[in-house]
Amino acid sequence: MAHIVVVGSLNMDLVVRTPRLPLPGETILGHDFRTIPGGKGANQAVVAARLGARVSMVGRVGDDAFGRTLLDQMAREGIDITHVRVDEAAPTGIAMITVDNEGQNSIVVASGANFRLTPAQAAAALDTLQPYDVLMLQLESPLDAVMAAARSARDVGARVILNPAPARPLPDALLDAVDVLIPNESEAALLTGMPTQTPAQAEVAARRLLARELQAVILTLGGAGALVMTENESIHLPPHQVEVVDTTAAGDAFVAGVAVGLGEGMAVVEAARLGNGAGALTVTRMGAQSSFPTREEVLAMLI
Repeated sequence: MAHIVVVGSLNMDLVVRTPRLPLPGETILGHDFRTIPGGKGANQAVVAARLGARVSMVGRVGDDAFGRTLLDQMAREGIDITHVRVDEAAPTGIAMITVDNEGQNSIVVASGANFRLTPAQAAAALDTLQPYDVLMLQLESPLDAVMAAARSARDVGARVILNPAPARPLPDALLDAVDVLIPNESEAALLTGMPTQTPAQAEVAARRLLARELQAVILTLGGAGALVMTENESIHLPPHQVEVVDTTAAGDAFVAGVAVGLGEGMAVVEAARLGNGAGALTVTRMGAQSSFPTREEVLAMLI
């Protein structure tokens, strides 16, 4: 069983279904409202646990009802929450999500306690959690804490996976500590300064990122699947044909599937196939953590 550590965010998602996404300044009536556990870090941790990994979470929540709900949910998933600190000085992070009838979404995040994660907390937690196989990182936590975590994992020989979302410029020191980079098209465009609208453009951008001496770049392409690139191969994984209900957290499911596969010793392409299946099943259901599939469901899709 792979041991995966996630250093990242825990949010409560406040989700409204609407006929369409509103225009600037426009008010429209929604269908229904739900509160659903989320946050890119917590989402990836839950997917990894459902896919069969041993998972430890490192992060922060507020001393409030949302924080307690998030911790309870992760504990029910079998995730080690020993290193999720309860912060009395900041509220639990939230994400306000609007989802239209086509399953597309618009998201605004208020980070709260997530942005009080410190480099010292991240490094100390990773030191305690050794040995582990894979570290998963995203960018909903302070960049200095993400960098400290990446360096700690690299020092002990664990594989470092970075999902560079939300998109932002990254220092060379962070990319130098990453083994597998999993951006979407807009994130790859920001990191390279290159267009990614066409398949040919996406491949050129991915190759530019791979030249940073990464083991692999896996570029997620939304409804067009994913591009998997290593030093020796470049393979396009086509999308699975599914009915889209809500695209929220599909990327998180993909990243976690890759992490679990790599933690179990799969080749990069096979790990990406596991992630591709997990992401496809996620869009068929409403919400973030409420939508994530089990290992059995993903394997049934891949047969």
